[in-house]
Amino acid sequence: MARRPGTPRLLRELNDRAALELLIGEGPLTRAQIGDRTGLSKVTASQLLARLEERGLVEVVGEQAGGRGPNAALYGVVPSAAFVAGLEVGPDAVIAGIADITGAERARATVALDGGADPVASVHAAVAKASLLAKVPVAQLHACVIGTPGVVDPRTGDVRFAFDLPAWHEGVLAGLRDDLGRPVLIENDVNLVAVAERARGAARDVEDFALVWIDRGIGLAVMMGDRLHRGVSGGAGEIGYLPVPGAALPEGVTESVTYKQPALAGGFGSLVSADAVAALAAEHGMPGKSALEAVADAAADDTGASAAFLDALATRLALGVAAVNIVLDLGLVVVTGALGAAGGTPLARRIEHAVARISPTRPNVVPGRVTTTPVLQGALDTAVAHAREEVFSTTTD
Repeated sequence: MARRPGTPRLLRELNDRAALELLIGEGPLTRAQIGDRTGLSKVTASQLLARLEERGLVEVVGEQAGGRGPNAALYGVVPSAAFVAGLEVGPDAVIAGIADITGAERARATVALDGGADPVASVHAAVAKASLLAKVPVAQLHACVIGTPGVVDPRTGDVRFAFDLPAWHEGVLAGLRDDLGRPVLIENDVNLVAVAERARGAARDVEDFALVWIDRGIGLAVMMGDRLHRGVSGGAGEIGYLPVPGAALPEGVTESVTYKQPALAGGFGSLVSADAVAALAAEHGMPGKSALEAVADAAADDTGASAAFLDALATRLALGVAAVNIVLDLGLVVVTGALGAAGGTPLARRIEHAVARISPTRPNVVPGRVTTTPVLQGALDTAVAHAREEVFSTTTD
C-alpha cells in the first residue's frame, strides 16, 4: 500500500473517522465531548461536525443540559448512512438479516430450502425478503456477508466443499455478485461465530483466542492479532482430523468434515461427534438421549453419573483444546455451539482442568455468550465493519 503524506485532507479524514468511530462506540456526544475525547480544539471539532453533517453522516439527536448557557446539542451517527445484509446458510434454511451502520438489526427473514437448492436463488430470496421487511432496497446495501459450513478458499472466496451444501462450489460467489449487484463475501460459519464473540461476547476486548464449536460436529476458529487465521488453503480449524490418542488415524480423507457427514473413522472428530457423545452418555447411564439432551441434563444436574459423564466428555475435548493451546498458547478458549452452550460453565470448567493436566500452560476456558444465531450475528458484524470502512474512509470527498 502506498504511503500518503500528512496533508490537511488526510488529517481531516483521520479526525473524521476517529469522531465517527467514537460516536458509534460511545453513543450521542456533544461537540465538547468529541473534542475532549479526540484532543481536537473546539474550532476543529465544530468544523468536523459541520462537514459530517453536510455529508449526511451525523445529525443532532438531542440536547444535554449544561450550566448557565444553552443546552448543548448531542450528535449521533445517522443510522441510514449505510445498510448491510448478513446471512447464515444451512442445509435446511437461509436466514438473512439487515442492519444499519450502527449495527442495529432492522429485519430478519428465513427461507426454507434443502441442501441441493440453487445457492443464488436461495440467497436472493432471503435477502429480498429481509430487505422488504426492513424497507431497504437491495440496491442500497453496502455489503453482503454469507456464513456457510465447509472450507472457503481464501484465494477465490468460493466454498471449496461443504458436505451439507453440495450446490455450493466454485463459481457461486461470482453468481451471487452478479445477481445482487452488491459486494458479497462468503465466510466459514465457525469463523463468523468467533467474530461475534469478539464483538459482543466472551472474547470482547481480546485480540488472541481460539473458539471451539461443538455441535453435530467439531470446528475451530483462531483469532490472532484481532484477525482470523484461515490458513493458506482455508483449512485452518479443521480440527476434526486431528490425530489424538484413543482414536484411529483419519486416513484417506480428502474433504471437509461438516455437521451431517457420517462420523469420521478416526481422528479427534470421531471422539466428539454428536453420535459419539450420545454413545458416551449411554455408557454413563443415560441411554436413549440425544447428545444435546444428555449434555444439557448433565450440566443441570452435575452430580453422580451426570458429573462422571461431563468429566469423560471434557477429557475427550481436552485432547483437541490442549493441542491448540500447546501450539498457539492463546490464553483464552471459548467453547460454544449447541453442545458447548448446553454444557455451559460446568463443561468449560472441566475442559480447563483437563487441559491443565496434559499441557504446560493453562488457558482460560469459558462458554460462549452469543448463543442466539451466532453465525448470523458474526455475518452482520463483518458486513457492518466493511460498510464502515468504506463510508468512514471517504468523508472528505
